[in-house]
Amino acid sequence: MSLDKVLSISGKPGLYKLIAQTRGGFVAESLMDNKRISVSVQNNVSVLSEIAIYTLTEEVPLNQVLGNIKKKENGEPTSVMPKDSKDKLEEYFFDVLPDYDEERVYASDIKKVLQWYNLLQKHNMLDLLDSEDSSKKTSDEEEE
Repeated sequence: MSLDKVLSISGKPGLYKLIAQTRGGFVAESLMDNKRISVSVQNNVSVLSEIAIYTLTEEVPLNQVLGNIKKKENGEPTSVMPKDSKDKLEEYFFDVLPDYDEERVYASDIKKVLQWYNLLQKHNMLDLLDSEDSSKKTSDEEEE
C-alpha cells in the first residue's frame, strides 16, 4: 500500500484507508477505530500523495514533510502535541520545513500534519514514505 491509498475525508476526523471502489464512490476504513464507511463522490476527499505544503519557493509534497518529521523524531511519535500552543507548533514546523510559508500555512494545518504523522506512525505506515521516495527516485533515474 502507498500514500495513494490513504485518504483524508472532509468533515471526518483522522485518516482512512481505501478498501474498495463502488459505483457511487468507495469504501474506506478509519485508521482511528477500524470502522468502515461508504463515501460518495459528493464528499470532499484528498489523497495524501496529492497534498503539498506551501513554502516560500515551491510546494513541497506531504510525503517529504512527513519524511522530515520521521527523520527528526527517529520514527517515533512527535515531540510536540497537536494541541500545543500555536507558537510551539510553528517553532517545531520551522525545524521540519524551514522555509514554509507562514502566510498560507496555518496552525490548524500544522496540527493536522502532526496528527496524520502520529496516526501513520501508530499504524506502522511510515515505511510508505520510504517506498514513495524510492519509487520516485527510480522513476527519476529512468527519465535520465
